[in-house]
Amino acid sequence: MTHISRSALVMHSAERMFDLVNDVKRYPEFLQGCQSTRVIAENDTMIEAELTLAKAGFEQSFTTRNSLRRPDLMTIQLVDGPFSRFTGTWTFQTLSEDACKVTLELDFEMANRLTGMAMATVFKQVAGMMVDSFVKRANEIYG
Repeated sequence: MTHISRSALVMHSAERMFDLVNDVKRYPEFLQGCQSTRVIAENDTMIEAELTLAKAGFEQSFTTRNSLRRPDLMTIQLVDGPFSRFTGTWTFQTLSEDACKVTLELDFEMANRLTGMAMATVFKQVAGMMVDSFVKRANEIYG
């Protein structure tokens, strides 16, 4: 199993960062490796979406259901995709009115070991850059 843990101190509110991460439709605009997204269902407490990642000649789609507790927590569960296991959390810890700590924790294992090794490498690269990508996007949008 692969574990990814990334965090950053951000000079934006937890609410703004939560909303940015929850805006799945815009991921292809700024998230390197994210080719497309499709929101399947959403309400105030959850969003279910399909993401397609493409990098280095590999393309893979997967669907997750994120439970939302605005503004401090998103819990990620696999619905469908090439993983035998996939769970994660985004946490947004308020530090002040205009600052927070953003943390992404992911645990995953590919279902098919042969093709999974290559895709796991791509997924690790994309996931490893996600926090940085969201921080950069927040700075572009919010200043």
